[in-house]
Amino acid sequence: MLVHLLIRLGLTALAFILTAWLLTGMELSGGFFGALWVALLFGIINTIIGTIIRLLTLPFILLTFGLLLVLINAAMLALTDAITSHLTIDEFWWTTIWAALLLSIITVVLDVIFGALFRKGADTAAAV
Repeated sequence: MLVHLLIRLGLTALAFILTAWLLTGMELSGGFFGALWVALLFGIINTIIGTIIRLLTLPFILLTFGLLLVLINAAMLALTDAITSHLTIDEFWWTTIWAALLLSIITVVLDVIFGALFRKGADTAAAV
């Protein structure tokens, strides 16, 4: 369980690195450990505050067919930017929204790629 959590944290850090590389208005400092810190902080903020906001705005999320979730994720990114010096986003509106979208897409792609590799490795180890 802990190994799975650490792998997810590493994949989220890699997603932050790739998102910062793709977007000109988003900067990540501190190298890989800075990205790990930002990923950990974003995960904590998203788990606690993001969950409360999602529950409170559930009717509006349903009315907008989930598009409000992009704004909520962008707000969680902006909050992470405000708390840590390792993440810098130049403006809230477009850069943060694009960062939230890209971060979600890259995280899903990395989960699919590395999830398949880990399942394949687990199946091979179980067969031996």
